[in-house]
Amino acid sequence: MTDKPLAPRTPLTLLGAGAMGTALARAWLAAGHPVTVWNRTPARAEALAAEGATRVRTAAEAVAANRLVIACLLDDASVGESLDGADLTGRDLVNLTTSTPAQSRARAARAEARGARYLDGGIMAVPPMIGVPDSGGYVFCSGSGALFEEHRDTLTAPTGARYVGADPGFAALHDVALLSAMNGMFAGVAHAFALIRREEIAPKDFAPLLVSWLTAMAPAVHRTAEHLESGDYTSGVVSNLEMQVAGIPTLLRTAEEQGVSTELLRPYLDLMARDLAAGHGDEDGTGVIDLLARTAPAGSAEATSG
Repeated sequence: MTDKPLAPRTPLTLLGAGAMGTALARAWLAAGHPVTVWNRTPARAEALAAEGATRVRTAAEAVAANRLVIACLLDDASVGESLDGADLTGRDLVNLTTSTPAQSRARAARAEARGARYLDGGIMAVPPMIGVPDSGGYVFCSGSGALFEEHRDTLTAPTGARYVGADPGFAALHDVALLSAMNGMFAGVAHAFALIRREEIAPKDFAPLLVSWLTAMAPAVHRTAEHLESGDYTSGVVSNLEMQVAGIPTLLRTAEEQGVSTELLRPYLDLMARDLAAGHGDEDGTGVIDLLARTAPAGSAEATSG
């Protein structure tokens, strides 16, 4: 009895051989996918060529080489410039370039007008996580559901993938929303370390306490989601807004005593105080979300969407 031969792997084109593009290409090559690669600076694709990728001189040539075309470039403008002059008819374009939701929707419309199916992606990983099983990395995908299903195995070869809807802008929106939360967390971490910076407290001893505390607080995200879904911001509140705002002077005074700027904390604390002044003292901090949504600049995408 002989083993059945493996089915041939889908050939693909990769536009972009930066750090992330190179990591993706190596993962696809390791999985047995024929990869055609193009990069604006040809030298950056030399290593991939040495590892088995086919390097071509122009983006148009790369697009013509395969039905599945994946872009992982610097920004949306780079994608537009790379695809200018390429024939997208019959192509499946997967754009893994970091973009805004509006840019992704516009890019989808342009691609479809030129005869391509389009899938947008937001990579929730750094290059060392690509091609590593159970690394925790994944890619948000949105746009053509048929494209995603057809190429699911190929798209998930480097890392996991999560389809979040037919709206091409949803992958970018999920991506940026999670990155925004991450940056807010890092802001809090920076302020915490600044408070102890001049004291005889070893950062390496403080770090486990900080991680443990943030981990313990993280499940509150689920309660916030429930409040937003139900519209009842008082359900299950443990520490109400009145209590939280009452503690603000201590936070600010401690920062002053430690010689630490409050510029990372002030915007959020000011929003909490405004929500309390509006009569929401028995709620938790969910109302801050409504303040943020209501105060988007008039005429902006944030103010006019939905």
